[in-house]
Amino acid sequence: MATGELNPNHYPARRAAQVVQHYLNTRYGSPYRLFHVERVYSGNAEDVGDSGRKYQLEISVQESTSNATEKCSAEIVFPRGEDYSPEVQASCVKLLKIDTKVQEEALYQQYKKNQTLLTAHHLPDSHGNMEPDMKPFWHLGIVASSLVMLGESSENTLYNMAQVANVTQLPTENDQLKFDYHILLHDMVSQEIIHWKLLFTWSPAEGVHMLKMDQLPHCHDCDKPPNTN
Repeated sequence: MATGELNPNHYPARRAAQVVQHYLNTRYGSPYRLFHVERVYSGNAEDVGDSGRKYQLEISVQESTSNATEKCSAEIVFPRGEDYSPEVQASCVKLLKIDTKVQEEALYQQYKKNQTLLTAHHLPDSHGNMEPDMKPFWHLGIVASSLVMLGESSENTLYNMAQVANVTQLPTENDQLKFDYHILLHDMVSQEIIHWKLLFTWSPAEGVHMLKMDQLPHCHDCDKPPNTN
């Protein structure tokens, strides 16, 4: 692995930046607020003894709803061993002040009161399209899958969420909307599509709370989701 100053356009810097994106969505994402790393300005990597390797990045992050961008500093530590998740610190003060509470509360109340529970498939479809009212559930799938991608990430990985294959709303529990998601992750290193089943709850007050996540066996005959590069 490269040590010292990194080329911001090469894989080591891009992989570390993608981990920051997963972290921000895990911590602060919602059906109406998602974060995307637009650009890596600079990066540095160093060994930190037996504890792992530390990356320091200057990146540009965009928030999806407002399209606002901010230059942020981030630090990522990849611990030694395969069973440890990266440790991330990121400072994007302005983006975190974007308020989407009104939209989130309206969505929550609508689906809390619905007599018919939501079911949807292929978000987006094979042409990259989806109904506008399904976009919040695509975003919610990205937030939930970021928990998986953050936990699975290492210096050698580059994950993206490709598609929500299926989403089923389950009966509300303790004032939390409850969902069963089947998501497809794109492993951009091996070009494999990895299937996961996620069971989680969501509310504006509590955010996403993961109840269960299971990686499914490799599916040879599954349709390929739309290109997400």
